[in-house]
Amino acid sequence: CAGWPIRCDDRRMHDFFLDNADATDALGARLAHALPPRVVAYLHGDLGAGKSTLARALLRALGVTGTIRSPTYTLVEQYPLPAGGMALHLDLYRIGDPGELEFLGLNPAETRLWLVEWPERAQGGLPTADLDVELAVEGAGRRCVLHARTAAGHDWLEALGPA
Repeated sequence: CAGWPIRCDDRRMHDFFLDNADATDALGARLAHALPPRVVAYLHGDLGAGKSTLARALLRALGVTGTIRSPTYTLVEQYPLPAGGMALHLDLYRIGDPGELEFLGLNPAETRLWLVEWPERAQGGLPTADLDVELAVEGAGRRCVLHARTAAGHDWLEALGPA
């Protein structure tokens, strides 16, 4: 994993230390470059851990132009991807019941990328995660651990290997 602060001993997990915003943008670009055809990523972490920042960097690297909003109040933001399909960025912190997902107008058939913050609030109402992204404040930076949960997630991590 040349040039990246990654422990490559476990092929189902990568561990990054993001010491600044540029490192977060670089990880987002790397994830975008390696994106499988259809994938679901659950973003875990406390408030302020960097979930929306990483999602924004990934979407920007996929070619999304214009404002990329945090879905904190809207619950979902949809972005057409230049390469085709849609990206959904969900923030489920404010939902009270998994049944509320029905009112969001989600269309899984068109969705190429799911980025889901606070997925535990949906309790079975979402597609299974291919990749769990664990973010935590660590000193002046952020720790980001990626865990593959499916074959697609594993392929995504494999594609993050050396260029």
